[in-house]
Amino acid sequence: MLVLDVVVALRKEIPGLGTRKLYLLLQEPLAKSGIHMGRDKLHRLLQDHGLTLRQKRQSPKTTNSNHNFHKYPNLLLDKLISAPNQVWVCDITYLCIALGFGYLSLITDAYSKLIVGYCLYPLLTNEGCLKALDMALTQERPPGAELIHHSDRGSQYGSFHYIHKLKEAGIAISMTQHGDPYENAIAERVNGILKTDFRLSRVFHSFTEAAQAVKESIHNYNHLRPHMSCGYLTPAAAHTSDQPLKKHWKPKVYNTPRSSSKSS
Repeated sequence: MLVLDVVVALRKEIPGLGTRKLYLLLQEPLAKSGIHMGRDKLHRLLQDHGLTLRQKRQSPKTTNSNHNFHKYPNLLLDKLISAPNQVWVCDITYLCIALGFGYLSLITDAYSKLIVGYCLYPLLTNEGCLKALDMALTQERPPGAELIHHSDRGSQYGSFHYIHKLKEAGIAISMTQHGDPYENAIAERVNGILKTDFRLSRVFHSFTEAAQAVKESIHNYNHLRPHMSCGYLTPAAAHTSDQPLKKHWKPKVYNTPRSSSKSS
């Protein structure tokens, strides 16, 4: 019962937390209580009490690349990301609000997975993206850092005001080339985590309610949720760590996209 109580408390903060990360976060309270429980036993306990999760994949369409703005090349091809503030990845996802939608612009550090800027905006225009960029530049950008801003080819990121702000800040501009989500996989993954683990995929009654949920979810994502690609550190801890991150798979390298035609 003690284990279940702790699980319920953790799920209040991160509703979609799966067994693997629950097990990691339970280690300290279990040790203090003298409880020995492996991950398989924890999973069976969650199953017995109906606490395992079923997750659905969602793929919202928020990108309009059919525009006349300049399309920049992908600067991340074969690039190894080895430290914070080398690359920021950006994307827009939607939230269901009453009978309409809100559009969440996110800017994430590709190394630490820390969300450094965000904005929930009622319209799918560049204003939300600009506000998210302003937040990132105000709170995070270290002086003199060589930084790449990577996004899809959406009109919001190609607009005159957005590009002008990036150039003014001395940030290199990178964009996906072929509409393949793997070219912006980190940003897509963060969208998915917020939708599933933090239940931002639910329907909100008002914009105010949605904005508060976004604020709380991003804070908890940054400071409470351990990340496999950061050696199970939280993004906030990974962002300030002076030790190389221990990843549980090979470091992300943006390989050159394969040609659709096969050689004979």
